[in-house]
Amino acid sequence: MNASGSNTTAYSSSSKQPARPPSGSRRYSVLLPTYNERQNLPIITWLLVKAFEEAKLDYEIIIIDDNSPDNTIEVARQLQKTFGEDRILLRPRPGKLGLGTAYMHGIQSATGDFVFIMDADMSHHPQFIPAFVRKQMEGNYDVVTGTRYAHGGGVHGWNLRRKLTSRGANFLADTLLTPGVSDLTGSFRLYKKDALAAMIRATKSKGYVFQMEMMVRARQMGFKIGEVPITFVDRVFGESKLGADEIVGYLKGVWNLFLDI
Repeated sequence: MNASGSNTTAYSSSSKQPARPPSGSRRYSVLLPTYNERQNLPIITWLLVKAFEEAKLDYEIIIIDDNSPDNTIEVARQLQKTFGEDRILLRPRPGKLGLGTAYMHGIQSATGDFVFIMDADMSHHPQFIPAFVRKQMEGNYDVVTGTRYAHGGGVHGWNLRRKLTSRGANFLADTLLTPGVSDLTGSFRLYKKDALAAMIRATKSKGYVFQMEMMVRARQMGFKIGEVPITFVDRVFGESKLGADEIVGYLKGVWNLFLDI
């Protein structure tokens, strides 16, 4: 049972595939911000296509590349040729302008009724997408957020320091902000499109605090939030973008958000 009292459980590639959720006329947009994800992008895109098509869900993948030095956008163009312009949309930007603005940039092109946000580095496996969809339909949730810290969730590939840092960050934010979710710093989520747009407009933070503030604002605005357990896997290719500057920025952001709410 997860933190919100549901028996929704995630599945792995070695377990029996759950029943396909009914799709009806629902369409799902995936916002995929990228920066130096040349190696990861083809794999995550293939996994997304596989997950949506196996679940018989209508979808589009919107790639928002911030002028990556490794030329991620060229890989994105090849993926668009492979899967089609109706499935892969390219919305590049001239440079790194922040995660919140990347989502706002992408959502302007989204044709879906619902929007997934996730990382492009394969930390968030698309195999959990059907669980998000079922959970949203169960309770007509405005937001369904993936959690590493409910029963059935977890983390693979992190050392003890990284695990303690994540736990500490969540504990601090939960104590100061009382958001009512078990994994405040997670970034694998499903939103109703209108709800996501409203939350982005209300959110002031940038960087790693952005995702956390989104949940705080969701509660303030009265949106209904559900949780689904996920397994987070550390990136295979490339380097983590979490460093000392990001940790200091997170601490400052939590404190500023505490003062603001």
